[in-house]
Amino acid sequence: MATAPDPLSRPSADALLQSAQREQQGRLKIFLGAAPGVGKTYEMLLSGKKRRQEGVDVVIGIVETHGRAETEALVEGLELVPRKMVAYRGRELPEMDIDAILARRPQLVLVDELAHTNAEGSRHTKRYQDVEELLSRGIDVYSTLNIQHLESLNDVVAQITHVRVRETLPDRVVDRADEVELIDLTPKDLIQRLKEGKVYMRDAADRALQHYFAEGNLTALRELALRRTAQRVDDQMLNYMQAHAIAGPWAAGERVLVCVNEHPASFGLVRYAKRAADRMQARWSAIHVETTRYHHLSEKERDRVDEALRLAERLGGDAVTLPGNNIAADLIDYARSNNITQIIIGKSNRSRWFELLHGSVVRDLVRASGNIGVHVVAGAQVQDDATESHVAEVAPDFSVAPFVGSAITVGLALLASLAIDHFIDLPNISMMFLAAVLFSAVQYGLWPSLAASILSTLAYNYFFLEPIHTFTVADPSNVIALFFFLMVAILTSNLTAKVRAEARASRQRAASTAALYNFSRKVAAIGEMDDLLWAVAHQIALMLRVHVILLLPEENGEITVRIGYPPDDELNAADLAAARWAWDHGKPAGRGAETLPGARRLFLPLATERGKIGVMGLDREEAGPMFTPDQKRLLDALCDQAAVAIERISLMQDIDKARVVSETEQLRTALLTSISHDFRTPLSSIIGSISSLRSLWQKFPDETREDLLRTAQEEAERLNRFIGNILDMTRLEAGALAPTAQPTDIGEVATEALIRSKALLQQHRVLADIPAGLPLLAIDPTLTGQILLNLLDNAAKYAAPGSQITLAIEPGTEAILVSVKDEGPGIPAAELDKVFDRFFRVGGSDRRRAGTGLGLAICRGFAEAMGAGIRAGNRTDRQGAVFTLSFPNSLQVRS
Repeated sequence: MATAPDPLSRPSADALLQSAQREQQGRLKIFLGAAPGVGKTYEMLLSGKKRRQEGVDVVIGIVETHGRAETEALVEGLELVPRKMVAYRGRELPEMDIDAILARRPQLVLVDELAHTNAEGSRHTKRYQDVEELLSRGIDVYSTLNIQHLESLNDVVAQITHVRVRETLPDRVVDRADEVELIDLTPKDLIQRLKEGKVYMRDAADRALQHYFAEGNLTALRELALRRTAQRVDDQMLNYMQAHAIAGPWAAGERVLVCVNEHPASFGLVRYAKRAADRMQARWSAIHVETTRYHHLSEKERDRVDEALRLAERLGGDAVTLPGNNIAADLIDYARSNNITQIIIGKSNRSRWFELLHGSVVRDLVRASGNIGVHVVAGAQVQDDATESHVAEVAPDFSVAPFVGSAITVGLALLASLAIDHFIDLPNISMMFLAAVLFSAVQYGLWPSLAASILSTLAYNYFFLEPIHTFTVADPSNVIALFFFLMVAILTSNLTAKVRAEARASRQRAASTAALYNFSRKVAAIGEMDDLLWAVAHQIALMLRVHVILLLPEENGEITVRIGYPPDDELNAADLAAARWAWDHGKPAGRGAETLPGARRLFLPLATERGKIGVMGLDREEAGPMFTPDQKRLLDALCDQAAVAIERISLMQDIDKARVVSETEQLRTALLTSISHDFRTPLSSIIGSISSLRSLWQKFPDETREDLLRTAQEEAERLNRFIGNILDMTRLEAGALAPTAQPTDIGEVATEALIRSKALLQQHRVLADIPAGLPLLAIDPTLTGQILLNLLDNAAKYAAPGSQITLAIEPGTEAILVSVKDEGPGIPAAELDKVFDRFFRVGGSDRRRAGTGLGLAICRGFAEAMGAGIRAGNRTDRQGAVFTLSFPNSLQVRS
């Protein structure tokens, strides 16, 4: 009995694909150290020399020796690519010349200080991006890196050393490396090197020993480097096991979710989640629950939420924005539906009283978490960020108009209440004021409705509670009633304001969803490339309030501008370079991107699973970030749909071209076949008859000579019909056929067609059923006669000699029907839809019946040109085919 194959016995497809992709690129080896001076550059140069001795072509892209004699000694003997001078603020800075390295194309290039920030004006913002381009060209790279430059460890290093490292690089660069070699040195040995002046000059070394290079700091940094290297080794081992189908203890897999809000500590939480996910080898996401409170945040606070989500994406996580009301409940629902095992949330700094009044998200989350782990992290916020947050919070937008509107609403409610109270003894007159409070909450929001609550309470007390026209309350029970009236008004206004805010947020989300849906429907219905590009550019420009330009590749592989909205087909040199880089590398470039950020536009590659489609350029007049995370996700969705739509049109065009080529080839083959056979047969008969008459005229009797002349004439007429059919089809294809409609007696046209086809039908019995008194039709008599002649000729070809051919005209309720019936073999059911195709003949390649296969195609073309119809079928009373030409009553000439 066969057993199902064990999935663990097969290599992992992802691991094999990852290995295959890396084989096509250069290999990256990183020499990782805990701090400057441990010997990373020295070890890199030493390894480079060893590879050179092995016959590998090695060059130095850039190396910083910092005046160390032993390092400078290793540089000697290795080829050094000259640096490129980049102009920056009136001076020139030396940077690695990536173009020179690509032109030199060595096997291995040594690049020092991987986290270095390039001078403004360079091709890439960061040096690791230069390295990535070298790797993509198949060039191996050795590089150096200190542990403090990893983005996910930035906060930890700052907490340990009290120094914020500004030059960082994404962790994915280390994760992508083929090898990571830890250059380890004990803190005491490193301090000794520092004292000996082998790292910094004497004065700088003394200052470093008192601060960054304290023994405790070095020990902590060394532990970070060891842990990060061990994690990388573990990843490599796992990839090796998967690629070679080595069975092992496969964990179920952890999933980490970190909660972010407008607080500055969210950035530290995101980095903490990244480190936690790395330790657990888990996928992770950052989430922000967008409640009604989000719409009351300042622009600075909303930008902080967006930036925290963008940081999560840069660190390799997913960014999620979740609309909701109850943060804790919504987080638990999301976690359970997405198999989240660990939730990370920041510790609240709010007071105990605040939590008693408003509740605690952390406490609710822990209580409802069940078997989901909850990590509550105390994050230290940066002082600058805290100051910015405070400034943003004390400057909210304020308008007096909503409060004035609420006061007017309460005043109107008071007038209505006084009028009602004058005529009707209504015990619950306070409901009028509650209506005013509800209206204020719906129309103006929370604070104006709270003001309306207080005004309503005062008005109700002054005008309706004894003693009236005074704020004194005589009856103690009225005091309680007044108090509860105020509470009900406040609660009602609060709830109504929340509903209003939720409705507004729902409308915004619904509008975005509807726009995306309408966009997908619109592009799906477009069949022309220019119309599609215009629709895409116009829709994205309106939805995101940007200028859009679309570039597509030409046949030579170069991308050119195809459309712009607003119309803008000109690109400057920086924009063109960014567009070409985005097309070549399949990554964003230009404004706001890491590559060529000096360009005016941001260029995004459009791609599908089949490959690259084009490039989209986006420009916004306002300064600052181009898009929020929500807008970026909307843009990604629009770009994906646009790429699929463009690919669909391109495939349709390719299919049309292929079909045209195929049909042209078929037509050429059919035409050559017809000419080679159908034209040669009458020509042979004509030539034979004429040559016989010329050579044997005197010997032939008169009867024989007459037969030969008749044969030559009939064959010449048949040849003339063949040529006429080809010319008629050419006119139809070119659209040059213009029917001349005039009042025509269809009976006369049919009779004339029978007379013209007398020679064709001489071996058949002909029955004409043409009633008298037929109405005149507004048709072209010449084209109609040619249709009938072709139908009679077709019937004569397929009907056996001696059989009957019928031409009948029958006035109907909706049309006049002209039919040609024969007693031939009929038409196979599978070929009924093909008989009017060009060069098609029933029975395939049966050569016993001469013809080009154009006669019926011409009949259909002539009929459609006049507004008539034609159809083919088989007779029901006996064997044979029937062709019916129908002239609708709309063609009848009204007297």
